[in-house]
Amino acid sequence: MERYDLVLRGGQVVTAGGEGLADLAIHGGRIAQIGGAMSGADEIDAAGKLVLPGGIDAHVHLSLIDEMLDGPRWCDDFASGTAAAAAGGITAVGNMTFPREGESMRDAVLRDAADADAMAIVDVFLHPVLTDPKTQPLDDIDALAAEGVTSLKFFTSFAGFTETPAPYVEAMRRAREAGAITLIHCEDEAIMTDAMRHLIATGMTGVEHYPETRPVTAEAAATARIVNFVDETGAPTYIVHLSSAAALEEVRRGRGRGLPIWVETRPLYLHLTAERFQEPDGAKYAGQPPLRTLDDRISLWNGLAAGEVDTVCSDHAPWMLVDKVKPDMDMRDVIAGVADLDTMLPMLFSEGVIAGRISLQQFVAASSTNAAKLFGLFPRKGAIAIGADADIAIWDPELTKPVRSTELATHSDYSPYEGWEVSGWPVVTIHGGEVVYRDGKLMGKPGRAGIVKRGPTGAL
Repeated sequence: MERYDLVLRGGQVVTAGGEGLADLAIHGGRIAQIGGAMSGADEIDAAGKLVLPGGIDAHVHLSLIDEMLDGPRWCDDFASGTAAAAAGGITAVGNMTFPREGESMRDAVLRDAADADAMAIVDVFLHPVLTDPKTQPLDDIDALAAEGVTSLKFFTSFAGFTETPAPYVEAMRRAREAGAITLIHCEDEAIMTDAMRHLIATGMTGVEHYPETRPVTAEAAATARIVNFVDETGAPTYIVHLSSAAALEEVRRGRGRGLPIWVETRPLYLHLTAERFQEPDGAKYAGQPPLRTLDDRISLWNGLAAGEVDTVCSDHAPWMLVDKVKPDMDMRDVIAGVADLDTMLPMLFSEGVIAGRISLQQFVAASSTNAAKLFGLFPRKGAIAIGADADIAIWDPELTKPVRSTELATHSDYSPYEGWEVSGWPVVTIHGGEVVYRDGKLMGKPGRAGIVKRGPTGAL
């Protein structure tokens, strides 16, 4: 009988395609055997637990902030952010990598890669952001893809796009030719500018009006435009943090034409609605796009159940509460982003699987397998299969406890879900065959993981 590094005993092994009770063996950082006789140098009793592929959060912000910038800074880096990921059952994160002034996309990737390799506890992959085609050569798209960086991001709301969109269309085409996927933040700058001007003119400047500064029409209009860019270029495209029924309908129309478009949503839109901005500290819930209506929230849950929303990712951009909520602030002072790496998957499990909105297999698909396929990591990741990386989370589906910011690994000192009773938490996270989190204790050390290279994007 083969003796392995680690054996997980008696767990319910779950994939996007099915589940079954089985022992699982890990050797040399990979899954070596599922079922049958086995022994291990170390063993974990997983009886009564779920054995799932490690989560993949393809949308986080962990880059070290440029010391030259003024103002508040998000409070996690690749060390604390990947610690929060491990605590939340996540074994790989996709970081948005913005070039600094004078940097090319490749320069920015090399900078973030060095930081991630020195600090990360779980795997990191990078999405270079195209902010200025005049100074950021599009040839970097091909070079980076050849080096295993097979994604690109841009914003329809940034000045470069609104002034001269043609280079971004070319970038999408080049990404397609390089086997890369294009991530796009869809909000229309002209509509948002008009909305802001109207609100200021009528004196509606309180934080409670923040959702009106970035209306659904801006998201839907930009999404419709991008759908047509996809039609023109054939570029595999991933709409980040989609928040509304109207934007989802635009994607639905494009998919009806056979276009390669996929959809991400984030926890804020699944769990909260715009009424939160009426609270005295409502600014703490702000994201871009903002919270929407109950109908939008229901539409996104239905989209997850129907397979129209492909992934749930955090857009983790953590702040200290003192930076998010200040005395006498108005809608123009709001800063976007919340910490969600610790809580994203437990909240999705509790409000999705336990509440009966999605199945356990749909949870695995939306939290791991779909992202692995889209971002060139499958079948190495996002799967429990012989030869796959031993990136695994053991879940206790009956563990119920409230969200407490003081117990989270993120450096952020508040959670938008403070006090929520959540059922179903990861109790062990294994990355590369090594236990990095167990029973509330972080065990992985910074620098033990780092950048993972990827292959071409794959269709779902």
